[in-house]
Amino acid sequence: MRQPASTLVFIALLFASLPFAARFTTAADLVGDATADDTAAIQSLIDRKTGAITFPPGVYRLTKTVTIDLDNVGWVSLSGEGVAQFRMEGQGPAFRFVGTHAGTASPATVKANVWDRQRTPMVDGIEILGAHPEACGIEADGTMQLTLTRVVVRKAKHAIRLTGRNRNVTLSECHLYENSGVGVFLDQLNLHQINIANCHISYNAGGGVVAIASEIRNLQIGTCDIEGNMGDANSDPTANVLLDSTGTSVGEVAIVGCTIQHTHDAPGSANIRINGWSDERPFTDERRTGNITIADNVLSDVQTNLDLQGVRGITITGNTMWKGYANNVVAKNCTHLVMTGNLYDRSPRYHYGDGAMAKLGVTIEDCSDVTITGEHFGGNVIEHPAVLQLRRCDGVNVSGCTFSSIDQAGILVDEVKFGQISGCLFTGVTAESVQVSGMSTSDVEFNANRFRRR
Repeated sequence: MRQPASTLVFIALLFASLPFAARFTTAADLVGDATADDTAAIQSLIDRKTGAITFPPGVYRLTKTVTIDLDNVGWVSLSGEGVAQFRMEGQGPAFRFVGTHAGTASPATVKANVWDRQRTPMVDGIEILGAHPEACGIEADGTMQLTLTRVVVRKAKHAIRLTGRNRNVTLSECHLYENSGVGVFLDQLNLHQINIANCHISYNAGGGVVAIASEIRNLQIGTCDIEGNMGDANSDPTANVLLDSTGTSVGEVAIVGCTIQHTHDAPGSANIRINGWSDERPFTDERRTGNITIADNVLSDVQTNLDLQGVRGITITGNTMWKGYANNVVAKNCTHLVMTGNLYDRSPRYHYGDGAMAKLGVTIEDCSDVTITGEHFGGNVIEHPAVLQLRRCDGVNVSGCTFSSIDQAGILVDEVKFGQISGCLFTGVTAESVQVSGMSTSDVEFNANRFRRR
């Protein structure tokens, strides 16, 4: 029976008004054949306030940035279910999220339009492939609760760049791999509360997780594999994790349960490098920032495993380190430094190539209020005068440590104003090996220690 025209119009309007029509799309206007330019069509989908966009399998060419103006388009979710690739052939990020959040993470500072139109922009299950020297992955400014999951970014410049002001960011299960710049770039950013978890961040030539010219608080990096985030032998020094407080401040950081490694071939390479010299505060002369925990990580195969400058309040515990080609740890001008339960190994199983030439060693210079307890120094050092060097420090407590293979000295004490070394075991492996050297220049008590030579 033929339906009246008015009935057909009513049915069409009914389906158009259903919630899934407003929220979901099959992206039917997109081609995704790796040939057609899908930039305008994707931008149109977003600008039409589609909401949740699920991209079908395909390779989508982008020739310029797709901008998600959150206050204009409302809540947005982009999903590819792992089968949508975006080939960015233009300069800049493939996707840029722009919000207006100007408050903190405190609920009282979040304006109604942020909750009503902008909160929790999501990207899940897509791959971005750089096809331009300046192509990037995802950029965000002014967002609240940005959530990126199961995202792959390859062969771009910077994989993820956060700038301006953001709050409560989550990155998880992401693969940020083989990019010419930085994996996660915190660039000229004001950001409190960011979790980076269960990600592979590898072979990004400009660094893995990098904070420059940014005020960062509550940064948590957990259970990630972060490796090889340096350039070649002619590159500038960088690190798998680089936190630089110059002109601003980075603090309240936890780096826990990660494998962070490679590569010693890059000049000045470090697994974790932290510069805590920060901006001035009107109520104190203290310029060192910190409150940092580095715990339960596996660190190896760089020039310096931990490179710390001007950090106040840092706990380093339960880490396994080896193959620090220049040093395992360097700490300079730090205060309230705690190192406990770390293993510094020299395993012959890693002596392939030039592995046996790693110098190892822990050097602490111009630091105050230092506690070193329960550390296990499992191998001899090369070219250093001692396994543990304490130079021009004040208030150093070394206790319960094991030095299992000493060529020269277990501990060098040089102009230490106040300290003690107690309850340590020292094993010398040469006729010249001694427990401690340089005591005549320092005020350090040495008691209840044991030494043997084998």
